[in-house]
Amino acid sequence: MFTQILVPVDLSDRNAQAVQVAVDMAQSSNGRVQLLHIIKLIAGGTYEEFEDFYQKLETKAQFKMEQLTQAYAESEVDISSHILIGHRVEEIINFATEHEVDLILMNSHKIDLQNPDEGWGTISHKVGILAQCPILLVK
Repeated sequence: MFTQILVPVDLSDRNAQAVQVAVDMAQSSNGRVQLLHIIKLIAGGTYEEFEDFYQKLETKAQFKMEQLTQAYAESEVDISSHILIGHRVEEIINFATEHEVDLILMNSHKIDLQNPDEGWGTISHKVGILAQCPILLVK
């Protein structure tokens, strides 16, 4: 059903479940998984001002992305990883559009039922509103 699956990752351990779900879905539909990590721009600064800092973050992110994809080296699923620098929600939406993604699968936090108003400004919430394709949230 879904053949182009995008999984935005923050490189924490919480991503493992979302990546596993994406790989399972891709296997059943002969699909492709694209992992996307966004390095957030420092507010009020330009890339050029902090270029060395961003390059160090990108090097670390590449290493972690390799570790994340290595777990699926034996699978038949095509998994690629991408690292961008920018504003997270905007970059996720643009990437999904440019790469004709038909599903965005991402982590989401569990809502505290005692304080349900908290968490409306999360990345997953914003992507869920703005994306032009289906979203699957993994908790």
